[in-house]
Amino acid sequence: MPKHDPIPPSLERTALAWARYKALMSWMALAAFVAVLLAVGYLYLSGAEVRLHMVIATIAGVGVSVLLGTGLMGLVYFSSHSGHDEGAHQSHILGDPARGCPSKYYFDGIP
Repeated sequence: MPKHDPIPPSLERTALAWARYKALMSWMALAAFVAVLLAVGYLYLSGAEVRLHMVIATIAGVGVSVLLGTGLMGLVYFSSHSGHDEGAHQSHILGDPARGCPSKYYFDGIP
């Protein structure tokens, strides 16, 4: 039976982590906008015929890719700074069955 998380993150620490995440994502939205401008500018400077559908696809592809990548990486940092990872990190103490590790031979039989 799974046990509940023994270490609830503090509210102040979580609030600070959310503030950092929101600040990071506002900067990354600016970076995505600049990346979209550079990509569309490159399309126009390449000399090829640029149609509206190509511009829309470039904007969507570059913008979504940058925001998705930075958003997921930001969530990794948020999880680390808010204290949510501490319980998972402490559950891998070797030889402690109460923490979810049945024996000292848990990792591929290496003592």
